Amino acid sequence: MKLVYNKKSPDPFYYIQHGYRIGEKVKTVTICKLGRHSELAKIYPNPLEYALSVLKQYQNDYNSTKDEKGEKLSRDNKDNQRIIKSNTKNIDYIYLQHIYHLLNLDSYFEKIAEDRKYLFDSNEINRFLTFDRILEPHSKLATVNNLHKYFENPEFTHQQVLRFMDVLSANYDSYLDHLYKNSNNIVKRDTSVCYYDCTNYYFEIETADKCVDDVTGEIIYGLRQYGINKEHRPNPIVEMGLFMDKNGIPITMGIFPGNTNEQVTATPLETKMTKILNGKNFIYCGDAGLGSASIRVFNSMGGRAFIVTQSIKKLSDELKEKVFKDEEYKLLSSDEPITLKELMEFNKYDETKLALYEDKAYKSIFVDSNVELGLYEEKTLKNGKKKIVKSKGKLEQRIIITYSRKAAEYQKKIRNKQIERAKALISKGKDDIRKGPNDIARFIKKKNDVKDEYILDEELIANEAKFDGFYALATNLLLDSAQDIIEVNSQRWKIEDCFRVLKTNFDTRPVYHRLDPRIVAHFMICYTALLIYRLLEVKLKEKGYNYTINEIISSLKNIEVFEQDGKYFTTYNYGEILSALNDTFDIDLDAKYFMSKYLNKLFKKNL
Repeated sequence: MKLVYNKKSPDPFYYIQHGYRIGEKVKTVTICKLGRHSELAKIYPNPLEYALSVLKQYQNDYNSTKDEKGEKLSRDNKDNQRIIKSNTKNIDYIYLQHIYHLLNLDSYFEKIAEDRKYLFDSNEINRFLTFDRILEPHSKLATVNNLHKYFENPEFTHQQVLRFMDVLSANYDSYLDHLYKNSNNIVKRDTSVCYYDCTNYYFEIETADKCVDDVTGEIIYGLRQYGINKEHRPNPIVEMGLFMDKNGIPITMGIFPGNTNEQVTATPLETKMTKILNGKNFIYCGDAGLGSASIRVFNSMGGRAFIVTQSIKKLSDELKEKVFKDEEYKLLSSDEPITLKELMEFNKYDETKLALYEDKAYKSIFVDSNVELGLYEEKTLKNGKKKIVKSKGKLEQRIIITYSRKAAEYQKKIRNKQIERAKALISKGKDDIRKGPNDIARFIKKKNDVKDEYILDEELIANEAKFDGFYALATNLLLDSAQDIIEVNSQRWKIEDCFRVLKTNFDTRPVYHRLDPRIVAHFMICYTALLIYRLLEVKLKEKGYNYTINEIISSLKNIEVFEQDGKYFTTYNYGEILSALNDTFDIDLDAKYFMSKYLNKLFKKNL
C-alpha cells in the first residue's frame, strides 16, 4: 500500500494504491482518491502530510485485520488450483443484468426445460456468455475459466456450455421471437421502417464444410462455404442477415451458408419477421444489392412498401436521359426550382453560397410498368431449368434522383487519385493488367490491341465522370415527400454500425466451433449481446445521455470491487457515465464500499 502522486507537478493529485501479485505480475488497484493538492490546501495546511497520515491509517487497518500466518496459509492451501485468480469482483454487469431481467429470459428457458432433465442452468449459461461477449469477448472456454471474476460466482463447465448451445440453436425461431416481443417491455419499438443488410464472417479453415451421408450417399453441405468475401479473404464464410428497426435496435437475424446470394436471403427472413411483427405494415429499406425485382414485388403487397438504392448506370437509356436532362430539379431544403448548371458553376467560396453547397437538388421520375429498370429475375422454364431473364413484372415505382455538388467533388477527387495510380501502373510496363469493377486497372486499356502496351481509357473516365454527385432511390411510395424518403434512407448507416459493433467490439469472429448448430448458437449469443447493448444505449438517450460504445464499455469494465472484512471496497472513481447509468436504471453504485448484504440484494432483485 502506497501514496501515489506526481512529485514534479506543481499541483499533484494524491491517491492511495494497493498492490497484489497475480502469478509473476503485480496488479495495482486504487482504493482511495484524496484529491488535488490545491483543493486539499483549502482544508489542510499541509496536504502532503495529511495524505501520508491517511495512508498510515489505511496501513494500520489492513495490518490489524491481516492474519499473521495468512501468507503462509495461502501458499500451503492451494486447493489444487494451477491458475492464480484475481481477488477483485466485477459488478459492472448489473446494468446489463437489469435489461436481461426485463427480457424475461429466465421464464423462457424455464419453459423450454419443461419435461426435460438438463443437468445445467440454461439461463445462467446464457446470461454470462452474453455479458462476457459485451465486456470481455473471447472463447467459451475462456469465459468458463474466468467465471470467478463475476460477483455472483456462477459455476458451469465447458461441456455444459456446448450442450446448452445445442439447446439454444434448436429453439432458434422461438428465441428470437421472445427477444423481440419482450424488448417492447423496455423501450417502445418503432418498426415503421425495417432496415435490412447482410455481412459475412470468415473462418480460418482450409476447406468448406462437406460430408457424404453413409446411407444415402447424399452430399451434405454445411454453413461454412466459399463465397464473395467482403474482406477479400480466400476462406470459407458464413453469411448473416440482420433486420433493424428505425431506432437502430435489431429485430431478427438469419444465418446462411457462405455461398448464398444475399438477394435470396431477404424475402424468407422478412416472411418470418412479419410473423414476429404480427402482420404490422412497414417500409423495407435496403441497398442496391438487396433491392432485386422479387424483393420489390414482395414489398409491394400486404400493406408493405420499399425504399431501395437504385443504380443509375443500370437504368435504361430512356431513364438516363431524363436523369441528366436539366429540367424539373428542385432544392431539397426548400423545394425551390434550380438547375444543375447553377449547382455545378457557383462559387463555393462565397459565404453567401455556403448553404447551397451543403444542399442537394432532386427530382422524381415516375416509372410505368413497361419501362426497363435494369433488374433481373430467375424464371423456371417448362423443362424445369432455371434462367435469369429481364424483369417484366408490373410495378409502379418512383425514382428519386439527387445531385450534390459536394459529393461530386469528393468522387472526382477519389477518381483522380485512382487515375494517378493507374498512370504509375502503366509506367511500370507490366505484361498483364487485370481489371476489376472497382479496381484502378479499369481505367487502363490496350493500345491498338498491341500486346503489352497500355494507355488510359479516356472514354471510360469521361463516362464515369458523368455520374459524379448523382444518387438514386426507388420506391413505391408515390405520394410521400422526397425529403421524407431520402431521410429514411439516410439512416441505413445504423445497420452498418450494428455490424461494426458485432465485429469490432464484440469480436464475433473468430468462431471456435465447427458444427452448424453451435455456429448458429454462437451468433445467437452475439445477437443477444447486441440487442441488450442497443437497449441500454436507447435507455440512456431517453434520459438525455449520449456516449460512444467504447466509452460505455470501458466505464463498465472498470466497475470492480475487492472484499475485505466483509465489505466490498470499490476500485473505481465516480464519473459522469456512472452517474448517467445510476440515474437511468435507478441503481446506486456511488460509494467507497458496499456491504455484502446490499450487493446480494441488488443482484437478487435483478435476477
